[in-house]
Amino acid sequence: MTTRANPDIARTSGYFLLNLVTGIFWFCLLVPLLAVSVGTMVVWVGFPLLALTLLLARGAATVERSWLRVTLGVEIPPPYRPRPEGTLFERTKAMMTDPATWRDFGYWMLMLPLGVVEFAMVVALWPAVLSLTFFPVYYQWLPNNFEVSVGNSVWLIDSFASAIPVSVLGIALGLIVLPLVKATGRGHAALAKSLLGPSRTSVLEAETGRLSASRARGVEAAEAERRRIERDLHDGAQQRLVAVAMGLGRARSKMESDPDAAAELIAEAHADAKLAISELRDLARGIYPSVLGDRGLDAALSSLAARCPIPVDVSVDVEPRPPTAVESTAYFTVAEALTNIAKHAGATQAAVRVTRTENSVVVEVTDNGHGGAQIRPGGGLAGLADRAATIDGVVVVVSPIGGPTVIRTELPCAW
Repeated sequence: MTTRANPDIARTSGYFLLNLVTGIFWFCLLVPLLAVSVGTMVVWVGFPLLALTLLLARGAATVERSWLRVTLGVEIPPPYRPRPEGTLFERTKAMMTDPATWRDFGYWMLMLPLGVVEFAMVVALWPAVLSLTFFPVYYQWLPNNFEVSVGNSVWLIDSFASAIPVSVLGIALGLIVLPLVKATGRGHAALAKSLLGPSRTSVLEAETGRLSASRARGVEAAEAERRRIERDLHDGAQQRLVAVAMGLGRARSKMESDPDAAAELIAEAHADAKLAISELRDLARGIYPSVLGDRGLDAALSSLAARCPIPVDVSVDVEPRPPTAVESTAYFTVAEALTNIAKHAGATQAAVRVTRTENSVVVEVTDNGHGGAQIRPGGGLAGLADRAATIDGVVVVVSPIGGPTVIRTELPCAW
């Protein structure tokens, strides 16, 4: 929920003028309906009538949220609980027991007295400001001379020059009314947010649910990474090292009886040892590349681009340097995206752009492939989303059929 710092003064004043009309209408409609509903509950007629009353209040609040966005510049998301599946009675019961519905009703009960105050303020103050400010223009058409008593003397306004102080007074009054109306608008917006928007409890519940899901995805991603490392060690470097040990053992047994065969076995063991070292180096790079820690994102991403089979344009502007977790997530996001592009996109060119905003690091990977990329469970893009979720990041994929494809990752990172 956000508000503009300075809502438009004309729209705010216009809202105050119309708010009295809507406040009177809904107050005069809802209060009698509520009274009749409560009075007829003894014969059960009141329950459907009460449901209708609350449904009207809820619908009016939905329209009011849109109207507040246009006039006061306040964005208020719907606060209602998800409507349950089931019978009409169950859905109606859920609507009637939702605290947000009753807050909507309370909002309309307040709009009549509040609307009277706001309407009176606009109708009384703005005409006074305008009439005083432009008094030198129209004073000569007044039926009588304008006189002001100041102590024992009389101030007669009979010329343009003598009317200037009145205009100055109007301007001074306007300088007071302007911030007063803006402050009243902000106050009304705050009241609307508290009554028509999600409660603090529901916001915290939603945030808790989002963080729990984010942490669960992070744990799953870490577990998948652990299994990958174990698999690579078992199938790669470990097998190479076993072969080295066996080759050296056979060479040792033939050292005296067949020196030439022993030398050949030693050469094979040496080649296997170099391959094992290379595989261990690649594995370590997959855990955390040394170039990233030593030289930062720009050098690390340039290294990734150089190994990509298609041309990749890299642009990195993240000063000051982000935390290690953000850098690592950004690096592996680009690495996975470039791998997917090379394997599946059919692209001939890609671009990587990393920038820093006030509260985040934004990673954008673009390619000119055939498009159609989607985040599917178990897929590479889902892995990107899971990795970003470990630090509350968000991944958005825009990939129309025919391309281009844009993968945008936003990672939280305050200055």
